[in-house]
Amino acid sequence: MKIGVLALQGAFLEHINVLKSLNIDTFEIRKKKDLETDFDGLIFPGGESTTMGKLLKDLNLFQPIKNLIEDGMPVFGTCAGLILLAENIENQENAHFKTLNVTVKRNAYGRQLGSFITTNKFLDFEIPMTFIRAPYISKADKNVEILSVVDNKIVAVKQNNQLATAFHPELTNCNKVHKFFIEMIKNNKS
Repeated sequence: MKIGVLALQGAFLEHINVLKSLNIDTFEIRKKKDLETDFDGLIFPGGESTTMGKLLKDLNLFQPIKNLIEDGMPVFGTCAGLILLAENIENQENAHFKTLNVTVKRNAYGRQLGSFITTNKFLDFEIPMTFIRAPYISKADKNVEILSVVDNKIVAVKQNNQLATAFHPELTNCNKVHKFFIEMIKNNKS
């Protein structure tokens, strides 16, 4: 198994480190040629979604990656990665990939000072969750599986081949969300 991590901006190294700790082969996606590598899954890290969206288009990565997602490539977006996948962004005319049937509220918890760490359920287990200028999901269509809710706000979802979290599991010592994504990839291959 090999997982590509979008490495244009944001917390991509942290995802790579978690994958390596799980003995998963990984590589950075920085240019269109990187997509020629044979790989099984894709991670969009946290960071700044507007910057990432612009760079994806400037580097001609946007449409090839959108095609991969629409063709069933498993993808995991954290924080800004969630925003990149979302069909709608509150108070914003344009969204990015629009492949995940949710509406997100950007910077929903306020500025950097509004960042926080909590412990809450993700599926059936308690995990630490780090929120940094995080979004939350204000609306999810009925075909979207809700995996976690914190303070009555949806913070993790799955829809077919897409997993998205408003929090940063790569910034904790818990690898359960990454393991869940790895299982999604295995199930996609069978």
